[in-house]
Amino acid sequence: MFNSKSNKSEALETTSTSGSTSSTSLIGSGTTLKGDISSSGDIRIDGTLNGNIHCTAKVVIGANGVVTGDVNGQQADIMGKVTGSVKVKDLLQLKGGSVINGNLYAGKLQIEPTASFNGECHMGQAAVGNSSNGKASNNEKDALKLAGLATS
Repeated sequence: MFNSKSNKSEALETTSTSGSTSSTSLIGSGTTLKGDISSSGDIRIDGTLNGNIHCTAKVVIGANGVVTGDVNGQQADIMGKVTGSVKVKDLLQLKGGSVINGNLYAGKLQIEPTASFNGECHMGQAAVGNSSNGKASNNEKDALKLAGLATS
């Protein structure tokens, strides 16, 4: 009736091919965080982040997640809202209902029909490599002004 084996949560802990263990950082729903996040493991945002994300793994913005800042990662799945540029070396997936106000830089891009973004789209490895100049474009500045976050 009951399984005597303990189940390990694979959602929060994974093993890479090298045998090392990495974990997923989670900003839960109802949580607001101000500041930049840097991580070598996966990140999931279900709350609100006012700052930038720098990740060498996968970034997931949940359906209720809101990020006001730039998102940089190896891969990204966005279901929530991002105001800022999104730079992904591999696959960027804009899921249904997602809203992005800022430029996209991705090696590969997949957009579901009900997703939307306002900004420029740059694809391919050259676009991702050239996007790391650190300066916000006029479109990004305009998006931040509309959101009331520009510092002039």
